[in-house]
Amino acid sequence: MTEITSRRGLLFGAAAVSAGALLTGCTSNEPSDSKDESAGNDQPAADDKPGKKVTIGFAGPQADHGWLNAINDNAKERAEKYSDVTLEITEGSNDTAQQIGQIETLINKKVDVLVVLPADGKALTQVGLKAMRAGIPVVNLDRIFNTPQAYRCWIGGDNYGMGLNAGHYIGEKLKGKSGARVIELAGLDNLELTKQRTKGFDDALKNYPNIKKVARQAADFTVESGQAKMAQLLQAQSKFDALWNHDDDQGVGALRAIEQAGRDGFLMVGGAGALSAFQAIKQDDGVLKATVLYPPTMAASAIDLARALGQGKGIGGMAEFEIPASITLYSAVVDKTNVDQYMPTGFR
Repeated sequence: MTEITSRRGLLFGAAAVSAGALLTGCTSNEPSDSKDESAGNDQPAADDKPGKKVTIGFAGPQADHGWLNAINDNAKERAEKYSDVTLEITEGSNDTAQQIGQIETLINKKVDVLVVLPADGKALTQVGLKAMRAGIPVVNLDRIFNTPQAYRCWIGGDNYGMGLNAGHYIGEKLKGKSGARVIELAGLDNLELTKQRTKGFDDALKNYPNIKKVARQAADFTVESGQAKMAQLLQAQSKFDALWNHDDDQGVGALRAIEQAGRDGFLMVGGAGALSAFQAIKQDDGVLKATVLYPPTMAASAIDLARALGQGKGIGGMAEFEIPASITLYSAVVDKTNVDQYMPTGFR
């Protein structure tokens, strides 16, 4: 596995030497002290130095899940690192009407930038549009609005890639096994993200003709549902070689069911990046061997982006003057070979 790239470094770090400057140093016939007049070298890029003061409004859903709690923590902790940032954070709500009201309050306060993780992207699109029309740029976090007009920048995880990487990891581990059998413990089936994760997983397995997915159950991202649905899978499947579980929180329940049934002899891959999963992977004395990230650190990156927008700056290391319109985070696989590297990012 390659070394993890700091998002702070990616967005605003010292990698500000442009490709053009690098190529000039390698190929130009001009004297080495000649001035590089490319626009990319003169762009203002956000960094850690205090600059224009920015008030960021943050609105997310209720933190009723380890990952959502980590989203809030990441946003708060990143904002606290900047002396020029004031964070106005709402009390999280899963009620769309209440969240709309909270965002409208932030609009009325005339915050400089909004960061919104909507409880329901479709339902909150109109309030995103309202903010943008009021001249307040919106960073749409993860659950996407229905139209790009409702946000200036979207940043989020890759649900399809999460399933794809889980499938390839399992596929490579079972590559030499004839008639390999795989099962899947999914999340809520009424969510598009669950459908995308399953599609990615299925598409990856198509590359391994020796593997067949023999069962799938949908849980609901809770410990209790993970335990109940995993118990049903174990009862129905007397033998299988690998399990992909979409979510590490429901994975806690799944592992309880596996332990209670006294089952082993297969590998389990989780999803999201919980600290408990990292610890089990490091201990390496059970079935859980890896997890595929859906990093809550995206909230910290959203604060970085909002600060850059509020200060009218771009991203270090990129030639463009403006921040991108869309940033999709990579779903890395964490196993015993790289778990120490990711341990500090694990959420509780």
